Amino acid sequence: MNEIRAKVSRDEVDGDPATIGQRVKAFRTMRRITLRELAEATQTTASFISQFERGLSGANTSTLMRIATALGVSIADFFDSGAIPSHQVLSRAMRPALPVSEGYRKTLLSRRPIREFEVYVGEFEPGGSTGDQPYSHGNAHEMCLVLQGEVELTIGESVYRMKAGDSIEYSTAIPHKIRNVGHARAEVLWVISPPTSAIKDLNQYR
Repeated sequence: MNEIRAKVSRDEVDGDPATIGQRVKAFRTMRRITLRELAEATQTTASFISQFERGLSGANTSTLMRIATALGVSIADFFDSGAIPSHQVLSRAMRPALPVSEGYRKTLLSRRPIREFEVYVGEFEPGGSTGDQPYSHGNAHEMCLVLQGEVELTIGESVYRMKAGDSIEYSTAIPHKIRNVGHARAEVLWVISPPTSAIKDLNQYR
């Protein structure tokens, strides 16, 4: 990524407004977020977001940071004019991961900045789980594929026993959780579209 030199002049970010606006629109479109939804998340107006995306108005650093947070990217992603490399191999050992907890390790497979979808792998020791309480995130479409082992997936009031090769799709708005109910290690793959992770969530992966 190119080195970013974000300077502030009269509290406005130094950069080509048209270019920055185009990148904001690209990320917003990829995430299927409307002008109104982004305006509400950033305490602005749909009219302001529309003008900003067309390069007709600028934004101060605090507003740009709120936009980046709402879109799940870093502020630097708005200034990086270089093309994002594709066809890069991500080895298992190099996957960004969350700290291990509850006998559970979650890694991120998607390259940042996250675009049309995000992909994660969860590894569970026997008895390991995503936590005692079900969780929800956004209102997107999620697929869960069991790569190995045997897990119990709870979605709302329903409970599903799944083995390697089984998959299921559901809304991320419905509280859900996974637990390894087998005697061996289990591994699952999650695909979520559009992405729901905010930048603060992604920054936890190391």
